[in-house]
Amino acid sequence: MDWKKVSWPARAAILLAAFVLIVLLITTVFGKKGLIEISKSRRNYADLKKEVEHLKEEKSRLEKEIAALEENPKSVEREARDRLWLVKPDEKIVVKKKK
Repeated sequence: MDWKKVSWPARAAILLAAFVLIVLLITTVFGKKGLIEISKSRRNYADLKKEVEHLKEEKSRLEKEIAALEENPKSVEREARDRLWLVKPDEKIVVKKKK
């Protein structure tokens, strides 16, 4: 195809079509809903899904702990000793130095 023999309106149409094609290609890749944004959204979705699973496991663990504390007085005593360092009136505490 000899570019010099093509009429001016045909050249304009070809250039316009090429410009539109380039714009569509750029918006498809980089646009608001382009391929890059879709990829980021998928990664974000996967991360959030993992976080939801982690939080469900944490919730399950805490529910079991609550049930144990409500049903078993020894677990309440164990928690009071471990977390709050509470002791019975007749007990003595021996603290060992760490080496």
